[in-house]
Amino acid sequence: MVRAGDDQKVDGVGRPLLERAARPARHKPSCRRDVEAPPRTQWLLDSITMSAAFVRNGRLDVIAHNALGRAFHTRMFDSSTTDKHGRPNFACYHFLDTGSRDCFVDWEAGAAATVALLRAEAGREPHDRALRELIGELSTVSADFRTMWAAHDVRIRHEHINHLQHPEVGLLELTYQSLDLPVSQRAVRDLSLYTAEPGSTSEERLKLLASLTATPGRGTEATDHLR
Repeated sequence: MVRAGDDQKVDGVGRPLLERAARPARHKPSCRRDVEAPPRTQWLLDSITMSAAFVRNGRLDVIAHNALGRAFHTRMFDSSTTDKHGRPNFACYHFLDTGSRDCFVDWEAGAAATVALLRAEAGREPHDRALRELIGELSTVSADFRTMWAAHDVRIRHEHINHLQHPEVGLLELTYQSLDLPVSQRAVRDLSLYTAEPGSTSEERLKLLASLTATPGRGTEATDHLR
């Protein structure tokens, strides 16, 4: 029972006791297990043959992809920052693998967008322990991440023209788009698509990359005319 005048008392950080008592208890930090992408999501990705396609969660882990998506970001998938389950993370690759600077033509813009997306996720999921651990690791290891995180930029959507230097087919200029993809009643993930402008050199190179993905081991002679 609250006695008269108790609402004027304050706790150790200056909050009225009555206000504090009225608030729900804080959630304990959770190590949230991600919902796996269901088979129908992989079927959807596999049906997309002329766009590099990914499904990622709010922490920017790639949880599903099509064959062209794997080939498009081959250096990220092969990076030492990819976890033991073979899942890369866009933020880890950007900030913890120096090779990412050779991959992304405008590395700084991509890095800033990556941080802003993590900022938005931190606002949506403040009790996600795995997210906090990721941000802590990036802040500890990368001065670039610390600087960008301190800017407090938030981005919900990230749609732009992406310039990527691919080791097999050269420079690719692709349109990046993202869509919400419900994968269960508990989770909504992001479907990311990289698509070339019809009739462009990048479309030709993306088609070549798709053919190399379908027939591995035929890369050298097929890419000579693009270099």
